[in-house]
Amino acid sequence: MRTSPGRKVANLLVWLLVAFNLAIFAWMFVNSVRTHSEIFANPWSLPAALHLENYANAWVTSGFGNAILNSVIVCATSAVAIIALSAPAAYILAKTNTRMSETMLLYIAVGIGVPVQVIVIPLFVVVENLNLLNSLQGLIVVYVGLNLPFTIFLLAGFFRSIPDELEEAASLDGAGTFAAFFRIVLPLARSGMVTALILNLVWLWAETFIALVLIQSTDHETLPLALLNFMAKQQYAGADYGQLMAGVCIILLPVLAAYIWLGRRIIEGMTVGANK
Repeated sequence: MRTSPGRKVANLLVWLLVAFNLAIFAWMFVNSVRTHSEIFANPWSLPAALHLENYANAWVTSGFGNAILNSVIVCATSAVAIIALSAPAAYILAKTNTRMSETMLLYIAVGIGVPVQVIVIPLFVVVENLNLLNSLQGLIVVYVGLNLPFTIFLLAGFFRSIPDELEEAASLDGAGTFAAFFRIVLPLARSGMVTALILNLVWLWAETFIALVLIQSTDHETLPLALLNFMAKQQYAGADYGQLMAGVCIILLPVLAAYIWLGRRIIEGMTVGANK
């Protein structure tokens, strides 16, 4: 197939962006196993020896252990709750061909574009009035509420791609709405739900701003907050950039591993709803 000049330029820009991001991560990983003096002497050279103690020192100094446990609890609970609430709502909005459902889906899409900075003050007041401030439960509730619009809008596209004839055949066999949804629609939309779950997990794992506003103690801090506190300690006591790079890699490696493992499933899931 012939490719137009514009397509070639677009492909070139995409590959340049990929190469740039990979180069940044490689540079960060290389410097995470170098000493502070080596980095300042020549930040672009390879390490003379692998200083893996940077990872151990970063883990002990930063208190990443408790923060990782908090992040796992918050991310897993929030992501599962988001999918559990979004799937039925997206199904009803996608399969109910009325003006009201289209209007509601439009308002949900508008909610995706509302910046968090606009609602952070009333959000803080509401969480404080509910006595959920500085708690993982409050953070989970906020994360679920903020991610529902995106997930509902995403899953609605997958549910619309499922032929209506399958549900009609199920109803002829005596299956009700709930039975058709759980036995037929959900298995067919599994790729879309997995994609939504992964995208939410990746966002929740790296989210910093809301956690910084709502969490006020180190006992409940998530991993990004632990990294911020670790950087502040390093700058106060004399920054060790080898340990700082190691701390950043500790946060990035799980996300990178998830994308390497599930990258094909994410891409397939993102394109399923585009076929109708």
